Amino acid sequence: MAEENKEQSVAHFLELIKSSRRGKFKIYIGMSAGVGKSYRMLQEAHSLLRNGIDIQIGYIETHNRAETQALVNGIPLIPRRKIFYKGKELEEMDLKAILNRHPEVVIVDELAHSNIEGSKNSKRWQDVMDILDAGINVISAVNIQHLESLNEEIEKITGVGITERIPDKVLEMADEIVNIDLTADELIGRLKEGRIYDESKIERALQNFFRSEKILQLREIALKEVAHHLERKIDTEIPKQVKLRPEKFLACISSNAETSKIVIRKTARLASYYRSPWIVLYVQSSSESLDRIKLDKQRHLINNFKLATELGAEVLKVKSDEITKTIMQVATEREITTICIGKPHLNLFQVILKTPVFNGLLKNIAAAEIDLVILS
Repeated sequence: MAEENKEQSVAHFLELIKSSRRGKFKIYIGMSAGVGKSYRMLQEAHSLLRNGIDIQIGYIETHNRAETQALVNGIPLIPRRKIFYKGKELEEMDLKAILNRHPEVVIVDELAHSNIEGSKNSKRWQDVMDILDAGINVISAVNIQHLESLNEEIEKITGVGITERIPDKVLEMADEIVNIDLTADELIGRLKEGRIYDESKIERALQNFFRSEKILQLREIALKEVAHHLERKIDTEIPKQVKLRPEKFLACISSNAETSKIVIRKTARLASYYRSPWIVLYVQSSSESLDRIKLDKQRHLINNFKLATELGAEVLKVKSDEITKTIMQVATEREITTICIGKPHLNLFQVILKTPVFNGLLKNIAAAEIDLVILS
């Protein structure tokens, strides 16, 4: 026991050393393309240069916008690496060159970008983690629609599927998040003036993504996300006189792929808001043993476990035919404050009469200090 305590103490001290050496991470976030994230990053770069800071551009995407392109001039640039992929010459950020050059600060645009096959990391945000671990400060940018837990919500608003996404934990690791905010009228005005896309794309953009009602919803989501980040920062940096019961969430999923995905993403949002740990629990009954459920269901289940892990959850898989008892046992042992489940495909009266798991949960939770959240 004494040896184990020593090892834990050493491990904790090593973590403290690593965190003190780690670079600082600043993210500019926006509701959509064209709000001015890259422009603001470059403005900041010029200001840092004037103050004698060793800053380099690791990667910037100007989208041929004249105002943004003009700001690139005068800022030292680490050349991109050229790669031949499927018969084409492509360019990627040169992670190795950045680490070797080791500037004080590096600008890394397009945080959600997927790297070309064969790169050290599959995603640019993973490159940024390597850069931060090397003690280099990073200024980056991302649009709100690339946040993993918001993926489905934003797809409903915009009608556009987003394939390049970042886990919520990336924002949580940021030391500073700056929201680049514009009104819907200002953003549409920029588009019409040709300051976002070239003339051939303007009309199509106005008919699709750049519509006032969509922009307003995206703007609200972006503002809320930055507000939650600030709340989390206050919670961790300013000691509270009265300690409230710490929140801890338990997301209960089944082999129903779509419902489980919703439960995972929405619980991730709740856990993010409260800066709380959370667990995803799958109780495998004998009727859902691997030899009884179809291969596609097994695959979806594995994908949902992977999604939960990427979003920061601890995943528990328990074999039991006593589903309610198992959920309550886990909730008690792990000091859960809120259980999250998917909305049953029945009305509430039918649920209480016909679904023993839900009925059992209601009875058990009534006797415990645990909240039940039904996610639609």
